[in-house]
Amino acid sequence: MVDPTEPIVAAEASVITGLDHWRTLPIKQQPTWPDAAKVAAASAELETQPPLVFAGEVDILRDRLAQAAGGQGFLLQGGDCAETFSGATADQIRNRVKTVLQMAVVLTYGASMPVIKMGRMAGQFAKPRSSDFETRGDVTLPAYRGDIVNGYPFTPESREADPDRLVKAYHTSASTLNLIRAFTQGGFADLRQVHSWNQGFAANPANQQYEKVAKEIDRAIKFMIACGADFEAMRRTEFYTSHEGLLMDYERPMTRIDSRTGTPYNTSAHFIWIGERTRDLDGAHVDFLSRVRNPIGVKLGPTTSTDDMLRLVDKLDPNREPGRLTFITRMGAGKVRDALPPLLEAIKASEATPLWVSDPMHGNGVTTPTGYKTRRFDDVVDEVKGFFEAHRAVGTHPGGIHVELTGDDVTECLGGSEHIDEAALATRYESLCDPRLNHMQSLELAFLVAEELAAR
Repeated sequence: MVDPTEPIVAAEASVITGLDHWRTLPIKQQPTWPDAAKVAAASAELETQPPLVFAGEVDILRDRLAQAAGGQGFLLQGGDCAETFSGATADQIRNRVKTVLQMAVVLTYGASMPVIKMGRMAGQFAKPRSSDFETRGDVTLPAYRGDIVNGYPFTPESREADPDRLVKAYHTSASTLNLIRAFTQGGFADLRQVHSWNQGFAANPANQQYEKVAKEIDRAIKFMIACGADFEAMRRTEFYTSHEGLLMDYERPMTRIDSRTGTPYNTSAHFIWIGERTRDLDGAHVDFLSRVRNPIGVKLGPTTSTDDMLRLVDKLDPNREPGRLTFITRMGAGKVRDALPPLLEAIKASEATPLWVSDPMHGNGVTTPTGYKTRRFDDVVDEVKGFFEAHRAVGTHPGGIHVELTGDDVTECLGGSEHIDEAALATRYESLCDPRLNHMQSLELAFLVAEELAAR
């Protein structure tokens, strides 16, 4: 983060003090660590590690999000519900990146609009839980809070919170980010390789539709080459990382002072969001993230009041800076058309310019009689359509989608053109938390969103 050509700017003492004010406030969704000294040692070790992302990258993302908030772009944010240490393999990371790149091509080509590519990757290891404990039969153990806290196997040893996992999460994030940078900056993301992104995926109607788009892009590229266009810029692409800023024993030590400006940046990811369960106006999470320069997202559910939303704007975006604040709505397919328009109207009447993003996943969860947590693809699609309808009615910009997805051909969400039914869920249900769209469903959704954007 240090540029040797620029003078180092120190942070004011009040800035440093402010970064720890959250410790005096109510806080939710933190694990019960059995050994406070080990937690302190893990956090201290994290403080000595290099940043995962850099302030300059964060600044560029904020500019991109500002353009999208102004109607000149669209955010595609996707990745795992909860990353796992064992899932950080080259193949799985590549497939997730490929899926996001494919979706982005579909959106860019279909809507003629710049698409910001962002992964729920390289840090999405912590998960909020509705209960601190899980009971199976007559055994009750601590809930699984993500690999950064404890293990998924239902044993006392696995479920005990382990501070060493904080450091392992950092190193796993670093290796994941290293591979993402290699893929997106080393030629893998070259637009002339759009066909190769489809290789390795099972043949299906969504891939066939994608191939038609790829052929049209090929023709356009050949025309531009014949005209003497320079394709150097198309060899690489920007790809940003994000996760929910949940675990303060990780987020605080990863927050550093930018030597250019003396301001704090959370260097664990480019973009951090606050969940529906932790967006208390007087709580620790909102206070802490109000003090960093990263663009910040906030999840808004169907019970969100306009007053709470406007107070969140005042707290997180007091200077009304475009690109600073993103509202990620998770209303549910049956509620979005009623719950979202009043919020849009209230923002439209204010001076705020947040980016509006639809999360069509978290408000549409169901549990099958056989015990599988799942989502119906039709509900996901319907919420996205309701999101666009609400924005059309109010005259605001539908600026992005936020989806849980994987590049693998899992069977976790019902429906789609594969017609995954309840019996098929057991075939390849691999998520440890929430169900994800598989590769084919993700592409299907991208085509539907592109249609909605083009209709604007």
